[in-house]
Amino acid sequence: MPIVVQKFGGTSVGDLKRVENVARKAISEYEKGNKVVVVVSAMAGETNRLIALAHQITDLPDEREMDVLISTGEQVSIALLAITLKKLGYKAKSYLGNQVKILTDSAFTKARIIKVEHNNILKDLNEGYIVVVAGFQGVDEYGNITTLGRGGSDTTGVAIAAALKADVCDIYTDVEGVYTTDPKICNKARKLKKISYDEMLELASLGSKVLQIRSVELAKKFKVPVHVRSSFSDEPGTLVCEEDKTMENVIVSGISYNKDEARITLVNVPDKPGVAAKLFGEISKGNIVVDMIIQNSSIDGTTDLTFTVPKTDLKKALLLVEKVAKDLGAKEVLSDDSISKVSIVGVGMRSHSGIAAKMFDVLGKAGINILMISTSEIKISCVIDEKYTELAVRELHDAFQLDKEPVIEEK
Repeated sequence: MPIVVQKFGGTSVGDLKRVENVARKAISEYEKGNKVVVVVSAMAGETNRLIALAHQITDLPDEREMDVLISTGEQVSIALLAITLKKLGYKAKSYLGNQVKILTDSAFTKARIIKVEHNNILKDLNEGYIVVVAGFQGVDEYGNITTLGRGGSDTTGVAIAAALKADVCDIYTDVEGVYTTDPKICNKARKLKKISYDEMLELASLGSKVLQIRSVELAKKFKVPVHVRSSFSDEPGTLVCEEDKTMENVIVSGISYNKDEARITLVNVPDKPGVAAKLFGEISKGNIVVDMIIQNSSIDGTTDLTFTVPKTDLKKALLLVEKVAKDLGAKEVLSDDSISKVSIVGVGMRSHSGIAAKMFDVLGKAGINILMISTSEIKISCVIDEKYTELAVRELHDAFQLDKEPVIEEK
């Protein structure tokens, strides 16, 4: 029997009526003859409520205790869903992350999955149960509760699908698929029928909220087909899959933006070997992800070093950076949390020239100053003032004609 893993986000289980809707979607797959595993997030708003409670106590709550706190949201939703499935006449059983178990490292609030011990799930599936698993959470080797970071339920779903060698992982959300950009700020955004793992990986890393980046990494590594679709309709969504030759004909597949980054600059840092290693080594110890880095040319034996970090990590990063800056003899440390990153993504960039020049030209004509630039084989990112984000996205979407269905010729 085929195995189908379904993951539902917080809006999909936002109230009891929606929980029943999720139950009926699981039942629909079960009645087709599939073995079904359902991964669910906390009910909409619950994780934010719990985080807010902790921050009423302190600005920097202990991360181990934060995981104990915020993991409780999923326990509520899996129990409610299992109860609903049983009321509707189906065998169901719920599991927390430590019961499955989903083994992670000990990086509290942003743990990474090491392995999924799926024997319990497989046993229940073979006995005819619909299995309900808490997303977002796991357990480390010492028995501590861990969480996977925002959007971590996507990662749970894909990890379980990979462990079970599932036929597909359906990611149900409040949108109907992956769009060329955010439909909330660009009414010309178009739903994509399919997108490659690499493109989705870039979009996720660059701010797209549809899928969490680590879920895409796992899907690519284990070749798990991921179907992104809406919880509130039966329409086909977007298939995230291996790249095929036709995808290279599309130069730009999507535009993403991220307002959740902040910029830090060390002014007049001594320009000598080992400086960057010392700085970013300390930041790494704090489990803070650094994105873009720019170092200015040295004129007087000193240089300016600018980089971006998640906005939520800015306070923590500044504490680390200011200490290192003092040791290095830097003149001062500056920060700015009113920036955003706008990016264009497409596997077709590998075989087409002039894309960066076109992007810069579009932004320039719109009066948008570029603060930082980063590129890869299939993406170009620009850091700009946050207030110009929506304008930049719409101008780029128009310039690359992403509202039009591409004409793809089979080679």
